[in-house]
Amino acid sequence: MAMIVPSACNDAQPGDIAKIVLFPGDPLRAKTLAETYFEDPKCFNTIRNMYGYTGTYRGKRISVMGSGMGIPSACLYEYELFTYYGVEGVIRIGTAGGISEDVKCRDLVLAIGAATNSNYAAQYGFPGTLPAVADYDMLKTADRIAAEKGVHTKVGTVMTSDMFYSAVPNAYQLYKDEHMLAVEMETAGVYLTASHMGRKALSLLSISDHCFTGEELSAQERQDSFRDMMEVALDTAWEFTD
Repeated sequence: MAMIVPSACNDAQPGDIAKIVLFPGDPLRAKTLAETYFEDPKCFNTIRNMYGYTGTYRGKRISVMGSGMGIPSACLYEYELFTYYGVEGVIRIGTAGGISEDVKCRDLVLAIGAATNSNYAAQYGFPGTLPAVADYDMLKTADRIAAEKGVHTKVGTVMTSDMFYSAVPNAYQLYKDEHMLAVEMETAGVYLTASHMGRKALSLLSISDHCFTGEELSAQERQDSFRDMMEVALDTAWEFTD
């Protein structure tokens, strides 16, 4: 008989989810990854169509689950993965808009840290500004794996915005002036949650368009760049799985 789990958003049972979870925003990307790369994938969640799967990759057990868009959605699922399911680390695999002139479409950004306009960290009552930073061991492992695969990467800071459509007309220029590589909507919250809970987190971001040049990937180019990102993430997760 199934146990009652405390989550209203995830009906996985204890033991259904691996220690490392890949964390795309789009739940359909979770489904695609599981069906493409996992041996014998098992779906552990369909509530709100936020699909989650566990399977075997190169002989080790790894999970993937959608996070939804924005910090509130991503961190709800992340908190529950850490608290209720014993997950030890998450690797965000998402898209981002390029900001820096050094970043091109199809590049893979490894976010060493994230600035944000979110008030998410206020809940911790810290008397200062908490840094939203990656787990260094995961970061250096992903950087090495990407180099071995010939995937072009940039390591640096990104901007996590609560607003997809900003009322600040020069927002992108302000991010560029502070040498941000890209803009997206989840990384800072994912890093802050993991840090507060003593777990690991890394954000890998595929550049799908550029905020200044207007460059944008075709559907086929997006698929190819997503494949590079997913394979770097999978091999990184493999290294942190017993």
